[in-house]
Amino acid sequence: MSVPPAQPGGRGLQPGARRRGLPSGLLVLARAVRSGLAESYHHGAIAVVDPDGSTVLEVGDVDRTFFLRSAIKPFQATICLEAGADLNREQIALAAASHGGQAAHRAVVASTLIGAGLDESALQCPPDWPLSDSAYQQLIAAGHTRPAAIYHNCSGKHSAALAACVAAGWPIETYTDGDHPYQRRVVGLVSDLTGEDVTPVGVDGCGFPTLRGSTHGLARAFARLAMDERFAQVREAMMALPALTSDTDRPEAALMQWLPAAVKGGAVACAGVALTGRFGLAAKCWDGSNPALYVGVIEALDRLGVLEPVARESLAGHARPPLFGGGEPVGSYEPALG
Repeated sequence: MSVPPAQPGGRGLQPGARRRGLPSGLLVLARAVRSGLAESYHHGAIAVVDPDGSTVLEVGDVDRTFFLRSAIKPFQATICLEAGADLNREQIALAAASHGGQAAHRAVVASTLIGAGLDESALQCPPDWPLSDSAYQQLIAAGHTRPAAIYHNCSGKHSAALAACVAAGWPIETYTDGDHPYQRRVVGLVSDLTGEDVTPVGVDGCGFPTLRGSTHGLARAFARLAMDERFAQVREAMMALPALTSDTDRPEAALMQWLPAAVKGGAVACAGVALTGRFGLAAKCWDGSNPALYVGVIEALDRLGVLEPVARESLAGHARPPLFGGGEPVGSYEPALG
């Protein structure tokens, strides 16, 4: 298995623990260094797959199963479009989003529902407060006292699924059920893309079925997202509108500002990167640390030679997130890939 060359002067990303004869879970994505002492180590896995399906790189236990959570939202959005949902670019971006609950996010979700002849009462995601602290503070300042389904970070996915149900003539009352036509199509697509059995399903935080898979399987799916015309509308909407697909202060949006890529994270620290025409990358941090996950993702992308110097500088806050003590920076997460 070949390893991509490093960028000039770079170290390159070397094949990982499994091929060194070490236990496969020992790949360290990142360590947290406080006041000069490494106080925690974050294990994980990274896989990179070419658009033709060839494995470029795998480090750590890339076959270990986990729930893919929101990392599959680009493919759920694709099913919505294929079912006939009439979504504009902003609505497609929200369909693939784990959004922050900002006013712009909520307005696009509302427009998707209105376009389908529905309102917020049709949403079956649980009432929640926005992921974004600034959005939460704005709501509180405006006198809102209760969480709402439209604030939920998955409300874009739910509203798009409802639009698909209306377009296809599927029941809207049961759209979150595992045997619903929409959900069955999602299972079929993600199984095909990953090359894995994605069942039995679990229940995601928003009430949708959540599918299982591996880091390697997720990388295969994102390689297809990076290349196939079938996913062009979703891919291009995500890339054009990263602040809608994520939020302005999150690493997914930051990466999409500097790479021709669709980037999507999922709960409990998994993520996929579809670098247009190049490869799909997937990563998982086993202890669920999102800061450590993106330290590993950004380090891997840097060693693969796809980050320009200005991008590395701009991404520094996510590549080495600071640790604080007494309100002051006293250390940071640091990359620890072998």
